[in-house]
Amino acid sequence: MTETDLHTEAVEIHDQFADQLDVTVDEVSERLDTLVNEYKVPLSEARRSVTNTYLDEAGMDRDDVAGGDQHVSITDIDTPEQWVDVTAKVVELRNPDSDAIAQAGTLGDETGTIAFVSWSKSELPRVEEDAVYRLGNVVTDEYEGQFSVKLNSTTTIEQVDRELEVSNDDAEITGALVDIQSGSGLIKRCPEEDCTRVLQNGRCAEHGEGDGEFDLRIKGVIDDGTTVQDVIFDREMTESLTGISLEKAQEMAMDALDTSVVAEEMNERLLGQYYHVTGPNFNRYVLADEVTEPEQPDHEAMLIKARSI
Repeated sequence: MTETDLHTEAVEIHDQFADQLDVTVDEVSERLDTLVNEYKVPLSEARRSVTNTYLDEAGMDRDDVAGGDQHVSITDIDTPEQWVDVTAKVVELRNPDSDAIAQAGTLGDETGTIAFVSWSKSELPRVEEDAVYRLGNVVTDEYEGQFSVKLNSTTTIEQVDRELEVSNDDAEITGALVDIQSGSGLIKRCPEEDCTRVLQNGRCAEHGEGDGEFDLRIKGVIDDGTTVQDVIFDREMTESLTGISLEKAQEMAMDALDTSVVAEEMNERLLGQYYHVTGPNFNRYVLADEVTEPEQPDHEAMLIKARSI
C-alpha cells in the first residue's frame, strides 16, 4: 500500500470529522498505516475501523457521515471487500463446520440469494430462518466467482416486520461430466478464521503464506449436449459422488507423496457419468446443492434411430 493511497484515504476520513473533532490528516494517516502495514489489515477494513473510532469519539451515527454505507440489493454485490447494508430474508441456516463460525447460511431478497457467515468472535445476535433483517456494515467476499457476505463486529442486525419474496435463482442442468478442472481434488484453504480462500503455492491472496487446512472439492464441467456449465461440488458433494472421504484422500496423497493422485482417481471414477445438478448460480458457476444420477442415454440406440430417419 503506497503512502499516496493512505494519504488519500486519510484526507477523506479527516474531512468527515473536521467539524466535530480536533484531528489532523497526519493522525488519521498514522492510524491507517499501523493497521495496514503493521497488522496487515485490508485497507477497506482499516478505513472502517478508523472511521468507527472517530464516530465513537464524536458521538455520531454512521448515517451522519458522508460516504457511509451503501444499501444494495443482493444482485448488485459483485466486488469483494466492500462494506454495504442489505435487507434480506434468512432463507436457510446450515450447521457450521468450525467453532470459529457462529452461524452460516443463505440470505435472499427480491433479486437473488447469497451465502453469509457470522463469526463467533464478533458475538452478534443470532438470526432465525424465515425472518427478515436489515444488516448494516457487512463486508463482501469472493472466491472462485462466488460472492458472500461476512457479518463482523461492526455489523448491526435489526429485524424488519415485513414480507419479502425471495427470488429463486437456482439453476438446473443434466448432462455428462466432461472435465474436472485444475484446482480439484485435495486442496488446502487459508487457516485464518475469517477466510476460506484456496491456497495457491502455499499462499493466500489476502493473508500470505500459511500451512492451510485440507478440504475436498470438484470444479467440474457438465455438458448437456447443447451448452457446457461450470459446476462446483463442495466437500460433502465430492465425498458422496466419489466415495472418497477427506481422511481417505489425505491417506492417498501421503502414500503417493503427491496430492494430484486424488484428482486423478476422481477423473477415473466420474468422467463421462451423467448427473442432474441443482443449485444457486453464481456468475459462471453453479454451486451443487443437490445431485442425482439420471439414467445414462443409450448412445447406440440413439445412433440406430438416427440412421433410420
